[in-house]
Amino acid sequence: MTGLPPAAAPDRPVRVAVAGHPVRVPVADRPVRVAVAGLGWAGREIWLPRLAAHPAFEVTALVDPQPALRDRARDTHAVPFAYADVDDLPAGAVDLVVVAVPNHLHATVAARLLRRGVPVFLEKPVCLTSAEAELLADAERDGGAVLLAGSAARWRADVRALAEAAGGLGPVRHVDVAWVRARGVPDAGGWFTRRDLSGGGALVDLGWHLLDTVLPMLGPDTRVSHAIGSVSDDFVNDSAAHAAWRSEAGTGGRSRGDVEDTARGFLLTDGGASVALHACWASHEALDRTTITVQGAAGSATLRCTFGFSPNREPTAALTRTRDGETVPLPLPAEPIGTEYDRQLDALPGLLADPASRGAAAAEARRTIDIIERIYRSARHTEPEREHALAGHRDR
Repeated sequence: MTGLPPAAAPDRPVRVAVAGHPVRVPVADRPVRVAVAGLGWAGREIWLPRLAAHPAFEVTALVDPQPALRDRARDTHAVPFAYADVDDLPAGAVDLVVVAVPNHLHATVAARLLRRGVPVFLEKPVCLTSAEAELLADAERDGGAVLLAGSAARWRADVRALAEAAGGLGPVRHVDVAWVRARGVPDAGGWFTRRDLSGGGALVDLGWHLLDTVLPMLGPDTRVSHAIGSVSDDFVNDSAAHAAWRSEAGTGGRSRGDVEDTARGFLLTDGGASVALHACWASHEALDRTTITVQGAAGSATLRCTFGFSPNREPTAALTRTRDGETVPLPLPAEPIGTEYDRQLDALPGLLADPASRGAAAAEARRTIDIIERIYRSARHTEPEREHALAGHRDR
């Protein structure tokens, strides 16, 4: 950990000054003390068991408003403390909080912690609006703590292999990216399909992963100048399309969802490259699949795999490169489902200690949510716009 003071008490965090703020980072000779806030599916099934098993972390606290969830998780993973709210966490008790609360609480809960000077690892979607992106940026700056963001897809070995292959194709001209599930509407009857609690459907959920994968391939300074798209909801209220492998605890009775199950977007960059995006919770396909094709001036590369944890998936990932009419397979390492999350945890202590991490997650979130907002705006006319269009039609 370059730049850290050479000596510190083994049971206390080191404080370093970053941009004038004292920032608490873990010392190298003990695990990162972490709290998990939010014990829904992601917190309970993805992050908590992995953190509890990882030698670089010590889960010292759980936070969730539901006592039954807190007690069950505390007993299962032998966590010493549990609280109903993040404000109940004692000062200096943790080095990091993994925030995996429902979408509509992501930004506000993370901002409350950041303003207290508590570092945060925030599940995607990092924010639901551009205003929330600014809230997070302000909280990170004011509190002097670092915001890190969940970005599992880019830690996949096959995605990294695709990026490496694309690097040899010359300037990127176009990217096709799709995550299409056969049946995978999450959390039937719960918050996931309520727009006021989730911020959106497949575009916010799967689309965030897709954008997080594709945008780095276009270059860090590339600006998306145009973003349009369409949405549809043919499957969101069809019980046969629900994800049997994923459910949220305590969601209560089923209610009708008001979010899209399918979104399509088209992006143009200021450099002339384009992106076609397809995010789909349910479809008429037989398997859940993720497909990314990068077309460059000197050829193309295609990855076919399945993101996420669905058991209804492509049996193996495949990467190919096409040049001058010849398509060849490229080698891919085999890895168990979910390895990308373990790999991200491997990197977290270093990111937490790196001053260059400050501001990076908020900047990426600002770019991503701006694209999502523009696709939604183009896909849904407001009532005044619709009335104007109808009036124009009647006047013809």
